[in-house]
Amino acid sequence: MSIVKAIRNSFEKARHREWDEVYWHFDIHGTMIKPNYSKGNIPTEFYDDAERVLKMISNRPDIKMILFTCSWPDEQSQYFELFESLHIKFHAVNSNPFVETKDGGYGYYVEKPYMDVLFEDKAGFDPETDWLLVEKELLNQPLLKSKR
Repeated sequence: MSIVKAIRNSFEKARHREWDEVYWHFDIHGTMIKPNYSKGNIPTEFYDDAERVLKMISNRPDIKMILFTCSWPDEQSQYFELFESLHIKFHAVNSNPFVETKDGGYGYYVEKPYMDVLFEDKAGFDPETDWLLVEKELLNQPLLKSKR
């Protein structure tokens, strides 16, 4: 249930602060795609429900999806092509260009990118069960109001 709590908290905070988007970071291996632990041969088998829910997330204008991966740059390019071919849109990789560090500001985001939700197996995300929980929670979350 921790991923559901993180999602709820991200939307509640955004509404309270009148933000129009949230930033979700996604690990690839062991979270979205089943790893094969082989350099030069990227795995492409999604966990059950992952592809469908990622498309659902990608269709929300109030969520910026950011890859958070240790994949090599050439592998990142291959993954971007794969995701794009499936209509899953990631906005950045291993950085958050939408939240900048400002002098006198609250946080320093140059070396630690700002994120609202982390999808990471090493942080407790269970790809076998949590994708359905994410889907159910998103169906209950109205879009954030755009300031544009």
